[in-house]
Amino acid sequence: MPEPAAPLRPPGAASPAPSPPLDLGEIAALLGGRLVGEAGVQIRGIAPLTNAGPDQIAPFTAPRYRDQIPASRAGALLVSQELEAGLSDARPRVVVADPHGALIPLLGRFHPSPARCPGVHPTATLGRGVVLGAEAEVGAHAVIGDRTTLGERVRVGSHGSIGAGCRIGDDTVLHSHVSLYDGVRVGARVILHAGARIGSDGFGYAFSGGGHRKVPQVGGCIIEDDVEIGANSCVDRGSIGDTVIGRGSKLDNLVQVAHNVRIGPHCILTGQVGIAGSTTLGAGVMMGGQSGVIGHLVVGDGVRVAAKSVVFRDVPAGSTVMGTPAADQGPMRRAWVLIPRLPELFRRLRALEGEDRGRARAPARAP
Repeated sequence: MPEPAAPLRPPGAASPAPSPPLDLGEIAALLGGRLVGEAGVQIRGIAPLTNAGPDQIAPFTAPRYRDQIPASRAGALLVSQELEAGLSDARPRVVVADPHGALIPLLGRFHPSPARCPGVHPTATLGRGVVLGAEAEVGAHAVIGDRTTLGERVRVGSHGSIGAGCRIGDDTVLHSHVSLYDGVRVGARVILHAGARIGSDGFGYAFSGGGHRKVPQVGGCIIEDDVEIGANSCVDRGSIGDTVIGRGSKLDNLVQVAHNVRIGPHCILTGQVGIAGSTTLGAGVMMGGQSGVIGHLVVGDGVRVAAKSVVFRDVPAGSTVMGTPAADQGPMRRAWVLIPRLPELFRRLRALEGEDRGRARAPARAP
């Protein structure tokens, strides 16, 4: 068993030193943008328009924020090429093609990742045959089961629980209180946030002998490379096959993925999405908050499911659906436009029906 190392981040350890400022010329060069104004303006951070200070740069990313610019105290603006054309504000700015994308290197510069502290905390428990890759970190009170392998630079946060026979790829981060059941496979550069539960039993029962009897869940659970799974999300293991989260997919907090689900690459599942068992999502599927898919369906590549929608049948690739049951967005939008008018239309219908009944009761006129 590996020798325990010093605590990863002992109490009272010094906080990371603040990042040095950048001038606007350096920021423009870092982002490959165009500078308008004085290059020497010193910037120490990034903040929204509403609370940025004179030493901060504020992103201006959508027309609806234009009214916030005059009152903003930001020392500079980060703006798209399209929005910059109608901008009358005189303060310096960095113009880029995609302000949201530009935030990635800029935030990385002002908020670098904490320094690595490889080693095993003295309170951690490692089972027999555990293999730790170079520079792996195991936090306080973490438990790792027998025969589990951690790749290079893997981080296991405090109170993490990793079952027996798991495999975790290089540069993967498991935040505090993450649980992996036995046999889970996690790829490289995966991020699992606090409280995520991976590989738990699927919800499988058969009614027999007057009660619900548990169907053993003996399949696997595979998280491919570059996946991120949010806090308190659950991914069940397969019943007899595997549950698979495809490479590059991102799951928000409180997402439920049932047994034998297969999620394709680069999907986006936002908060409280639920996917029932044995459903397949193609590549690049996007699902809005609190939407869901019932079991044993196929949702094609590039499908968009609107928030609070429920999918009850297969969805062809490239479709955008909404509502419950979810249907093509065109007819559903036209139906929703009519909903506020229903009381008025109902009154008019009742009036017309009254006129018809009145004509039916009226005596026929003599010729």
